[in-house]
Amino acid sequence: MKIFQVIIGTEILNARREDSHFHFLRDLLIKRGYELFSSFIIKDDPKLIKDVFTLIKNTPNSMLFCYGGIGATPDDYTRQIAADVFTNGVMEYNKEFIKKIDSKFPNEDNTKKYTLAYWPKDAKPLWNNPVNGFPGFYIKNRYFFMPGFPQMAHPMSEEAIQKFLPKKEIKKRYSLIAYAKESEMLDIMRKIPENIEFSTLPKLDYTSEISFCGENSKEIFEWFKEELKKNNIKYKEIN
Repeated sequence: MKIFQVIIGTEILNARREDSHFHFLRDLLIKRGYELFSSFIIKDDPKLIKDVFTLIKNTPNSMLFCYGGIGATPDDYTRQIAADVFTNGVMEYNKEFIKKIDSKFPNEDNTKKYTLAYWPKDAKPLWNNPVNGFPGFYIKNRYFFMPGFPQMAHPMSEEAIQKFLPKKEIKKRYSLIAYAKESEMLDIMRKIPENIEFSTLPKLDYTSEISFCGENSKEIFEWFKEELKKNNIKYKEIN
C-alpha cells in the first residue's frame, strides 16, 4: 500500500498558519504498522491539485489522505477535482449531510450551506467530527477527504484508518552508528540486497547512522556488522 498525504493550504506556505497534519498522520500510521509513501503541501491552485491527484490515482495500490478545500467558499476546489480525477466527474448532494445541516440549523435558510454536502457521486461520509458533526467524505474506500481544521480532520483520519487499514506488526528496524565516513563503506553498502529497506544518515562528525528494515533485515544487519569488523570500522548498536 502506497499511502499519500496531500495538505492543501496556501496559508501554510505563506506562513499564516503552521501545519499539524504531517506529524499526526505519520505517527498514526506507524503505530498501525504502515508508513507514508509521500506527503505534499500545496497551494489552493486547481491545476496543481488536479495534477497531484492524478499522480496518486495513477500510482498502483495508492491511498490518499487529503486535508483542506472541502468548504463552501470559492477557493474550495477539492470536492469537484476529486470527482473529476477519482470518479466520472458527476456530483450529487449527500442526503444524510443535508439532514444534518437542517437539524443543526432548523430555523434558517440553509441553501448556501448545502454546498458543503455537494460531493462526488457515491462518496461516503466520515462522521467523526467532534467540533460540529459535519462529515468529510471518501471515495472507493481509499481516497479520504477531510477539512483543513485539525480538530475536525484528525478524528476523521482515525476513523478511516481503523476502518480500512487493519493493524499490522510494526516493522522492526536495526540500527547502528558507524565511526566512519560513508565513502569508506560504499563497497559494503553496494552488496546489500535490494529488498532490504536501507538508509544511511551521515553526521557532521564523520560518523554515519545506518539502519535496516524489512524481510531478512536481521540477517543482513549481522552480516553488515561483520563486514565493518573486517574493514576495521568501529560501530555501536542503537535502538
